[in-house]
Amino acid sequence: MSLTAELFDLPAHQFRVFWDASGSLWQSLWDRLLDLTGDNPLLVWTIGTWLYTSCVYWALGTLYTLADVTGRPAFLRRYKVQPGTNEPVEPGRLWAVIRQVLTNQLATGLPLMCGVYYLLPLQSRTEIRRLPTFLTALWQLAVCVLIEEPLFYYSHRLLHHGRLYRYIHKRHHEWTAPIAITAIYCHPVEHALSNLLPVAVGVLATGCHISVAWLWFTLAISNTLHVHSGYHLPFLPSPEQHDFHHLKFNQCYGVLGVLDWLHGTNDLFYRSK
Repeated sequence: MSLTAELFDLPAHQFRVFWDASGSLWQSLWDRLLDLTGDNPLLVWTIGTWLYTSCVYWALGTLYTLADVTGRPAFLRRYKVQPGTNEPVEPGRLWAVIRQVLTNQLATGLPLMCGVYYLLPLQSRTEIRRLPTFLTALWQLAVCVLIEEPLFYYSHRLLHHGRLYRYIHKRHHEWTAPIAITAIYCHPVEHALSNLLPVAVGVLATGCHISVAWLWFTLAISNTLHVHSGYHLPFLPSPEQHDFHHLKFNQCYGVLGVLDWLHGTNDLFYRSK
């Protein structure tokens, strides 16, 4: 073997060793979790997923909400997208949001997750112990992102149709300056059609392992909380497009902005910059 080949082979070998060791660590931690909770696929996919996603939503959402309620830390105010709004949040409106979100999570989220479980490929429903490879998880996450964008964009635009908006989507738009936990403050039909299905279809299409599904749900929840938060924080993607949607109603329907660009539904947003 030439010296050049040896030089290129060395980092590749080191990466393989690192990845094998890292994979063993994650597998060990995953096994411990399943040893603790039990590895019944039905319970882990349904009750486990519902508990996990609910905890992620409220853990992250509470951090944002504490800032909205207390006004602290004070330096966060400089990052408000709409300064002067929700400073502080009205308690009555906040409790209404909390009640509706809990209702959606329990009455819509849990039943839909049960449906997803029975639509999954047999292997995904039975093999939950063995974690997938890094590359497998990566391409499955990429597919989930690509599927979510058109499903969310078009279902969201559908909800802005006159009749559907009045009876379903209007509730979500009560907040022209949203806060994080209003992300799923909406009619239960909207929660199923526009919040959950665009995220769940990618899981069904890829037949991914539950760990990949949980990672994908974490990314989706984190993103929707952030874009509803009203804060443009350093080093995080800007929530300004979705905040503008709540302000103007007929702009910026999508997640990534690709279909907004294609259909010209973000032109007013860019002209306002």
